[in-house]
Amino acid sequence: MKTSRHLLCWIFAAAFATAALPLLAETSIEVGQTAPLFSGHDQDGHKWELSHYVGKKYVLLYFYPEDDTAGSTTEACGLRDNLVLLKQAGVEVVGVSSDNQNSQKEFAFKYNLPFRLLADDCGRIADAYGARMDTNKKLDRRISFLIGLDGRILRITNSPDPAVHLKEMGQVIVQLSRKDSL
Repeated sequence: MKTSRHLLCWIFAAAFATAALPLLAETSIEVGQTAPLFSGHDQDGHKWELSHYVGKKYVLLYFYPEDDTAGSTTEACGLRDNLVLLKQAGVEVVGVSSDNQNSQKEFAFKYNLPFRLLADDCGRIADAYGARMDTNKKLDRRISFLIGLDGRILRITNSPDPAVHLKEMGQVIVQLSRKDSL
């Protein structure tokens, strides 16, 4: 009885995984695609909507695993320290993690983060962007999306190393600054 029940569970799991594959393929975002529109609430409880920025600003949407961890702190403080240059290039920075609003509020206060951190504790935004970790679905992986004025993805940085994200965003600032001066 145990063996047949165990086999039945494996068959059900395999059928579910196979049925879910098309859904997973739809959530993988590529450069050039239109960014999925979403809204969320920041560390202060204010609503933020991507649709309000399309056509007005570039958006650096960055996902990170957890508040106040070494990598997340390095990335957030690096973005904070370059925020003047990002804003001059017309870039709005928005962080997203599965942490709750209180955790994000403490994180933003502790490190004086002057940009929005969206609480995605249900994972809706992460799912839309395919940003969940493969090994722990409760956490987001470190992945950044630069969204253009037209709402399309201009660049994706997919690395666990926050230094890679900061370096690539620095390159983007230079490119956007040159484009504006032409």
